[in-house]
Amino acid sequence: AHHNLKPTDVAWKPSKLHATSSYFVFVALRCFLSIHGLTEWLCPQLYMRHKDYLNRLVGQDFEMPPPGMLRLLVNGEIVSAKGYEYDNLYVHFFFELPENWTSLSSQSLSGVTQTCSTRSEGRENIAYFSYPFSFEAYFRKEDETEDSVPQWPVLYFEVLSLGFWQRYRTEGYGYLVIPPTPGCHNLTCSTWRPVQPGTVAELRRFFIGGAPELEDISYARVPGTFKGDRLSRFGFRSETTGSVTFTLHCIQQARAFIDASALKKRRQSVLDQLGGFSKQSTTNNVLEAFLRAQRRMQEARESLPSDLLNTTAPPTSETTA
Repeated sequence: AHHNLKPTDVAWKPSKLHATSSYFVFVALRCFLSIHGLTEWLCPQLYMRHKDYLNRLVGQDFEMPPPGMLRLLVNGEIVSAKGYEYDNLYVHFFFELPENWTSLSSQSLSGVTQTCSTRSEGRENIAYFSYPFSFEAYFRKEDETEDSVPQWPVLYFEVLSLGFWQRYRTEGYGYLVIPPTPGCHNLTCSTWRPVQPGTVAELRRFFIGGAPELEDISYARVPGTFKGDRLSRFGFRSETTGSVTFTLHCIQQARAFIDASALKKRRQSVLDQLGGFSKQSTTNNVLEAFLRAQRRMQEARESLPSDLLNTTAPPTSETTA
């Protein structure tokens, strides 16, 4: 006899299943808020712990060069060589340190790559060496009164080819001046080789492997032992050969870089950065202190009232006839 009742006549009561579902939703919401709050607290803690871990790995005591000294680190790569006449190429290279440059006794200043076969890419025969090398040197300016730009180390190299009977031929000489700016540098250097006129010399080069060579590879540029004003190569026969590609990652380190960054000074050259030249640094410090004091006096004067400035002016005397 309940089929005549309307739905509104029956009082609705929540079932046990609905109450249980509401309870679980409430608990899940509480858990979500708790986890969200825990995440907001935990993430900074994890970040700080990871930062402390990295700091412990890196350390705080960096090896610094002495004051007034520039440390140069070069991580380089002999990438490739192309445009040479024969196959099975390898490169012999060495570094020359100019005046005021030194290196550690354990530092090797020369090296030789592996022998690499060439492959044709378009019209060029390219040999990919991918030979890594590292170089470290120190620069110190001895004469503080001399105002000159320092000479940078030079990388001399010669490209050679290896024949079937294990005889080598000189394919070219070249040089590369280490860039004075830090960063990554991709450089391609052209080479040349000395030649002798006549067919006999070319036949000897092809069959025997003999070819004219330089006694001093630095003759590819200007030898470090040369002290004259002009270097004459009159009568010296040579021909252009191929080219070698280098990739250099240069790093410069000095205490003056940190000081310059703290003082926000503009660094124009290495001589301005080293900070080891006491006369120059002392003069710059005095001039900067004078300019700062002058600016403070000017700012203090501009902040004073105009009437106070007028009263501080010396009185003028008037004379009457």
